Amino acid sequence: MKTLPFSTLLLAATLVTGAAFADDDCDEPVADWQSRDTLRQILETKGWKVQRIKVDDGCYEVKGFDQNGNKVKAEYFPATLRLRKLETKYGKNAIIPDDLDDHRNKKNRDQRNNRDNGERP
Repeated sequence: MKTLPFSTLLLAATLVTGAAFADDDCDEPVADWQSRDTLRQILETKGWKVQRIKVDDGCYEVKGFDQNGNKVKAEYFPATLRLRKLETKYGKNAIIPDDLDDHRNKKNRDQRNNRDNGERP
């Protein structure tokens, strides 16, 4: 008879965990959403090359390349078109903006730049 309390506890824990993961989704009413074309125009004005915009967990998910040619995956709130999440994959020869490269990485960046210029660190 000890399996009944354990099963109840397991079920309750699963429900609580599921509710916690639900917070990761966009939950704006569909009637308030702006169109994908509007988001595409905004991003292309910034110099992005948009490959795809799809709906994922109630958010707009954008895949493409930013104005510097870096591969990006971004999520936007569909009603406000406010950026929710951004992942950037920098290419081998990418120029990383200084504001993203903190002082701990300065030495590595300088060594990489010297190596790319044919110099030895």
